[in-house]
Amino acid sequence: MIEVRGLTKRYGDILAVDDLSFDVEPGKVTGFLGPNGAGKSTTMRMMLGLDRPTSGQALINGRPFATFAEPLREAGALLGPSFMHPGRTGRNHLRIAAKTNGIPMRRVQEVIEQAGLAGASGRPVRGYSLGMRQRLGIAAALLGEPRVLLFDEPINGLDLDGVLWIRDLLRQLADEGRTVLVSSHLMSEVQQTADRLLVIGRGRLIADATTQDILNGLGNRQVRVRTPQPDLMFSRLTEQGLTVERVDPHELKVGNSTAEDIGNLAHTLNVAVHHLSEVHQSLEDAYLELTNGSVEHHSRKDMP
Repeated sequence: MIEVRGLTKRYGDILAVDDLSFDVEPGKVTGFLGPNGAGKSTTMRMMLGLDRPTSGQALINGRPFATFAEPLREAGALLGPSFMHPGRTGRNHLRIAAKTNGIPMRRVQEVIEQAGLAGASGRPVRGYSLGMRQRLGIAAALLGEPRVLLFDEPINGLDLDGVLWIRDLLRQLADEGRTVLVSSHLMSEVQQTADRLLVIGRGRLIADATTQDILNGLGNRQVRVRTPQPDLMFSRLTEQGLTVERVDPHELKVGNSTAEDIGNLAHTLNVAVHHLSEVHQSLEDAYLELTNGSVEHHSRKDMP
């Protein structure tokens, strides 16, 4: 389990992480989302003792990560593929990590095969593609069979086979009861794999909820109804205190309701319905809505 309490990090006048508190529970894939510069990577580095908090604390399995004698047995992490010595082979990179953490050497071959690196493990890392480096980094995270795993943008550089592999791997790790935290900008992948989401912006927590709650707009459901009698439907729906918008002359969008409720109302009014559906927004839509006020670098849409 990961416990974060009042975590704050300043770099001079820059407040990178601002009083974050949350838990990452075992048995779930937790997505860690936020715009560039939101503080995700800094937070993950503080969890692993790579950056010192200005205040607050982050505990892994009840203790600061730096206090573990064999840390790779407690938590494995991929924070980027650039930490590897370019002159070492992939196999030697893993052997050194295993040796310094009291991990049996048999695990080296096991994670090499698990990560699909059997044909490349004897080559120097300098010749690896970005995707191969990512696979090696993931193999190193799995080496100590830890209960906690942190992955920062694990899909970067992976081909389709790699994407499918990491998707299944994250699910498998969570199903085994491990704590899995994944940072990513690929909303479609997060939507498919994450059970719960932590969303931060400008270093502060914006949302901590299940993925389904986020997709439902944190409880704000919407229904679209197309009818030849939109005025009557509009009038009766607003009388019930519902938020109603006109999409076009014959279609309405109704907030805080369900398709069943709208269908029952239409039946009571003897109004024909040509189309009725609940709006299922994508995680991308929900994320953009949540973080709209927390993006530091907006791209211009009016450029030629």
